Amino acid sequence: MLDDRAAIIDRVFRALRGGGKAVARDILRAEYPFVPVMSAARRYTELQSLQVFVRDGFVDRYSGQRLVFPGVFRLLSRLLPQEFPFHTNWKMAETHPAYWELYPTIDHVLPVARGGTDSETNWVTTSMLRNAAKANWTLGELGWTLHPPRSLTDWDGLTRLFLEFIDSDRSVLEDGYLRRWHGAAIRVGFS
Repeated sequence: MLDDRAAIIDRVFRALRGGGKAVARDILRAEYPFVPVMSAARRYTELQSLQVFVRDGFVDRYSGQRLVFPGVFRLLSRLLPQEFPFHTNWKMAETHPAYWELYPTIDHVLPVARGGTDSETNWVTTSMLRNAAKANWTLGELGWTLHPPRSLTDWDGLTRLFLEFIDSDRSVLEDGYLRRWHGAAIRVGFS
């Protein structure tokens, strides 16, 4: 519990004030040790990502909020660049907030840096916003819970509408990003 951690820091600081550096060190090592977090970038193919998004029914498993198929965002940005801007480095001042709030991404329920596995059993769909907020914290540390997946019959993240649009204007497939997401949607079974 985080409140207990404040009590630990209180005891450590009081030990230091009393001249007990060794005691303070022992308290920290025993009750609130520093464990370095190792960060490793992970990249998933569009197909791998979409398989997880489909499994979870395009729902943010941390909030229960509906999320949108990634190709929809880039299609909107391509067709309405002033109203729905996107920056390739995700600069917030130059990217529509929907990219952060509704764009699905994969997160590790138990962070790999904290001993979790980089496997499908530890992956969940979440928004870019919540993925960034969660970072390397556990659900318990944040007080978060997992929401159940949704049914694709209720919400498919607008994937079918994306495919219908592509069928009506195949020229947008000149964009490699859109082509990759289109291909992933076909391979997952949307058509």
